[in-house]
Amino acid sequence: MTDSPIRLLLATDAWHPQVNGVVRTLDTTVRLLRSWGDQVRVIEPSLFWQFPVPFYPEIPFSLPGRRSLTRRILEYQPTHVHIATEGMIGCAVRGWCVRRGWRFTTSYHTNFPQYLHRLIGFPKSWSYAFLRWFHRAATQVMVATPSLERELIEQRFQRPLVRWSRGVDLSLFYPRPKKTEASRRPVLLYVGRVSKEKGIEDFLRLPFPGTKRIVGDGPIRAKLEREYPEVEFLGYRRGEALAEAYADADVFVFPSRTDTFGLVVIEALASGVPVAAYPVMGPIDILTEPHLGALDTDLSRAVQRALAEGRPEVCAAFARRFIWDQSTRQFRNQLVFHQPADGGRRAQRSS
Repeated sequence: MTDSPIRLLLATDAWHPQVNGVVRTLDTTVRLLRSWGDQVRVIEPSLFWQFPVPFYPEIPFSLPGRRSLTRRILEYQPTHVHIATEGMIGCAVRGWCVRRGWRFTTSYHTNFPQYLHRLIGFPKSWSYAFLRWFHRAATQVMVATPSLERELIEQRFQRPLVRWSRGVDLSLFYPRPKKTEASRRPVLLYVGRVSKEKGIEDFLRLPFPGTKRIVGDGPIRAKLEREYPEVEFLGYRRGEALAEAYADADVFVFPSRTDTFGLVVIEALASGVPVAAYPVMGPIDILTEPHLGALDTDLSRAVQRALAEGRPEVCAAFARRFIWDQSTRQFRNQLVFHQPADGGRRAQRSS
C-alpha cells in the first residue's frame, strides 16, 4: 500500500441512519480517509429499494439491481474495494468482483452466528458455513481482536486474517463532573441496542440500589419499560448528550456475549468509567490491565468489583491508546489494489 491517493469503493449494509458501532466505525474511517486526500464512494442501502429485516427492523434488506450496481462501480472506477458486511449489498458487490476477477478485502464486524442463534435459534453451523463461503473470496479479512481471530481460525476460515482495531473520539469522550445526586448512586449505565441478543435483561436484573440507565433503542424497549419501570430509558443519544451520559455513570455494564469488539466499552473507559462485563470476546481483549473494571461469569460480582477497584484516571489514560488515526491507517494499509497480478485471468474458485 502506497501513500498515493486511492479511490476506495466501500460496500456496506450498515450505514446512516442506523445507530451502532459498525456505522460509527465506517463513518469515522471514511471521513478520515477523505481528509487525507483519498476518494471514497459508499455503496449503501439508501441507494436501492429496501425493506426491514423482520427480527432486526433497524437493519434493512437492500436489493441492488445488477445493472444499477455495475453502472455505479464502472462510473466510479475504484482502485480498491472493501466489503464491510455480509448482507445483500455485500453479497452483490462480492459477486460482481468475483465474476470479473477483481481482488477485494472484507471485514468481520458482527458475530452473526451468535446473534441469529440467540434471536431465532438459527443453527450456528449454518451461519459459519455461509460466512466461510463469503469471506474466502477476499484477499484478506480484517478482524478487530485476537480472540475473534482465534475463533475464526477454529471455524476454519481460510483467508489471511489481518488486524483492524478501533478508536475513540477523545475530543468528545473524556471525564466530566458527575451530575446525578449522591442519593441516587451508583449509576449503572448500558449503551447499545435494546434487543434480546445483547443480554440486556442480565443488566436489568442486577440487584443494586441506585440508578440504572439505558441509552439506545430496539425491538424490546417497550416491553422492558413496562417490566422495569424504575429504570431510566433515555433512547438514542448522540454527541455531547451521549458523552455526558457516559461520564455521569459510575460503572458501564456490558452484558453482551455476542459482540466482536464493543466500541461502547472504550468510549466508556475514555469517559473515566470502569466497565463490568462477562469474560468473552471483546471485553477480554480490551480490559487487559488492573483498575479498568472487572470481568466475571457472574455479572453482579463484576459490577461490585468494578465499583470497588475501578479507577477513573486509569480508565481514561488507557483509552487514549485507541486512536482513530491509527485505526484508519491500519485499515488503509490492509487494502489491496483490485487488479490481480495476472490481469484477472485466474480461475474463480470462490463464486
